[in-house]
Amino acid sequence: MKTLYFAVCILGAALLAPALHAAQAYPARPLRLIVPYGAGGNADILARLAGARMAEVLGQAIIIDNRPGASGVLGSEIAARAAPDGHTLLWVANGHATNPIVIKKMPFDPLKDLASVSLTNSTPMLLVAANSLPADNVKALIAYAKQRPGQINYATASVGSPNNLAGELLNMMAGIRLTHVPYKTTPQATSDVIAGHMHAAMASLTSVLPHVRTQKLKALGTTGPQRSALAPEVPAIAETVPGYQANIWNGLIVPAATPRAIVDKLNQVVMQQLKSPELREKFAALGAEAMTSTPAQFDAFIRGEMAKWEKVISVSGMRVQ
Repeated sequence: MKTLYFAVCILGAALLAPALHAAQAYPARPLRLIVPYGAGGNADILARLAGARMAEVLGQAIIIDNRPGASGVLGSEIAARAAPDGHTLLWVANGHATNPIVIKKMPFDPLKDLASVSLTNSTPMLLVAANSLPADNVKALIAYAKQRPGQINYATASVGSPNNLAGELLNMMAGIRLTHVPYKTTPQATSDVIAGHMHAAMASLTSVLPHVRTQKLKALGTTGPQRSALAPEVPAIAETVPGYQANIWNGLIVPAATPRAIVDKLNQVVMQQLKSPELREKFAALGAEAMTSTPAQFDAFIRGEMAKWEKVISVSGMRVQ
C-alpha cells in the first residue's frame, strides 16, 4: 500500500512539474493584449491602464492589439486560436456573453475555446432624454410610454449593443414598449436627441454626462444597481424598477488550454493591481468601478449574463444575425 501511495505521489509530482515550471518561467517575452474594439473607446482606455500596471509586475511589456469588428468577434477569434501559453490575453466586454445569442454562426465557442481570468470593472450607462420630452424621471417616462406604446423612441449606437439590451430590459421589466433606433455612433445618436429628433438615448455615462451638465439633455436614470459616484444626483433606474441592472463590464480572458498555473498567476496580478487606489481612481474617472473575481466566479458571471440576456433577446424579438 505504501509503495502504491509513493508511486501515486511521484506520478502526481511528475504531472504537476511542467505546469509549475511554465508558471515560474512565465512570461518569457512581451505579452499581447487583444482589445476587440476600436482605439480610444472606454474599453481600450481601461485595457491600456490595466495592461500598463500588469506589465510592471510581470516584468514584460504588454502590447495592446486593437482588432475591432463584428461586435468583438473578430479579435476574440484571434485570441481563441492563439497559442495557449499565456502570452496572448483578451480584454472582453458584454458581447462575449451576448454574441453567441445574437449571432447564429459563431466561429468559436466562447465557453470552450476561451478561459476566464478575472472580471475587471463594471460601468453604468445613462438613460437621457430630450428636454422637450414631458418626463423628467424614469417613473414619468414609464407612465408616458404606457399611454403611447411604440411611439416613444430611444437611440443607441447599434443593434445588440449593451445599450440596446439595457433599453430592452427596461421594456421587459417596466411593461412598456420603447422603440429602438440604432445609429452608427453614440455622438450621432446623442446629437439627434439634443436636437429633439429622438426622444431618448441609452449611452455610456461618460459620453453623455457632459451634455447633462450643460443642460442639453435630461438625465433620467443610471443602469447600475445603485447611483454612480460620478453622478450621485442621478437616480438609478433600479430605484423605480426594482432589480433592474444593465452595466457594461470588462474582463480578462485567455485561450482555453492555457496552463492553470499561468491563469492563476495572471489572476493574482489583476487582483493586486485593481486593488491599488491609484488605478481605481483612474477607472472611476472614466465612470468604471474596478472589481476582481476568481476565474471560477468570472466564468459563473458570464454564464449568468448569457442566461439573463437570452431571455431579454427572446422577449424583445431582436433580430438575430
